[in-house]
Amino acid sequence: MPAPTYPIEKVRNMFPALKRTVNELPVAYFDGPGGSQVAGPVIRAVSEYMQKGVANLGGTYVTSRETRQIVERARASSAALLGSDCENIAFGANMTTLAFRIARALSREWREGKGNIVVTELDHHANVDPWKTAAEEKGLDVRTIQLNPDTLTLDDGKVDEVIDEQTELVAIGLASNVVGTINDVCRVVQRAKEVDALAVIDGVHAVPHFLVDFKQLEADILFCSAYKFFGPHVGIVAVKRDLLERLKMYKLKPHPGGVPEKLETGTINFEGLVGVTEAVHFIAGFGTGQSLRERIADGYKNIETHEKALADRLRAGLADIEGVTLYQAPDPIPKTPTVAFRVTGVHPVEVCHRMAEQAIHIESGNFYAMTLIDRLGFSESGGLIRAGLAPYNTEEEIDRLIDSVCSLSHNSSVEKIK
Repeated sequence: MPAPTYPIEKVRNMFPALKRTVNELPVAYFDGPGGSQVAGPVIRAVSEYMQKGVANLGGTYVTSRETRQIVERARASSAALLGSDCENIAFGANMTTLAFRIARALSREWREGKGNIVVTELDHHANVDPWKTAAEEKGLDVRTIQLNPDTLTLDDGKVDEVIDEQTELVAIGLASNVVGTINDVCRVVQRAKEVDALAVIDGVHAVPHFLVDFKQLEADILFCSAYKFFGPHVGIVAVKRDLLERLKMYKLKPHPGGVPEKLETGTINFEGLVGVTEAVHFIAGFGTGQSLRERIADGYKNIETHEKALADRLRAGLADIEGVTLYQAPDPIPKTPTVAFRVTGVHPVEVCHRMAEQAIHIESGNFYAMTLIDRLGFSESGGLIRAGLAPYNTEEEIDRLIDSVCSLSHNSSVEKIK
């Protein structure tokens, strides 16, 4: 059961989208891994900024000075969220755009035809293709840490062999956006450090669910995206200062070349940064403490307790349905509250269509983790079905989903996979 003190009704009242209905049914949002619903305080803050008068940086007038304060507050709140310093934080359109931009700059240092990079078979391709593209352009080998399809975990038995003295960069996800597996990134980062390779962590799926500590992870680069944790579409990256100073970015000549502004091409999304700050404070509102970081850490504990109880309920309910197969790492491997499954004989898209008619929002496909889906053998048959949980989900919504999947599984009139 969720913690009795968890203020679920208060939380739900903070999300205007939860008032929406489809076919006269309240919408149950299980699509958070693709983008969470936006908290009311975020919406109001963004609207207020745009109503009061917007401005670009560099002016002496009040709206320009206010915009500078917005950027500074967003850096400070993002640093508190990720356990970094303000000077480490930069913003962009999304993780993918930031990763391609950083990869292009990094590859300028790589020796033509010398060395290798390492990616994984479990990752979202935003943490694969930017590095792979840059490596291929410079003639570097691309190596992979392979997936164990039976356990849906990475095979770390050959990490010392795959990552060697010729490795320039290692990219790994903190958690799988499809099956929820939380990776042992410390083992991989440690090996990268032993051979002086850069360590890149995709935290996009992790940050909405548990506390992340950039300094403790010892990664060189850590990504996340605010639209996955109740905010607007803004990409966030934390980069170690020495690496930031070293990077030779492609940029306009008059654009600031200092740390961390050198990563931020052109005018950044100021209204989005207002939302970033409010989204971080929304998470902090779940906890108590003297500092923002302490409140965030305590808030995550309460969120995790609630989400884990719901995820356990969902997994147990789906596992009891004949014809439903769950795709998840075995206990006690830690997982986010993201549940992947298939229904025997029913195409994943059809499952999602039927759920949508009942105002239950789940998704199907490869979720940009194409290699994972390929390894499982589902690329030609619709991929997996994914249900992701968020702080605003309830036991009643979990039971609606379970009952609907059960009914679908036993409905002989449903169009079957040919």
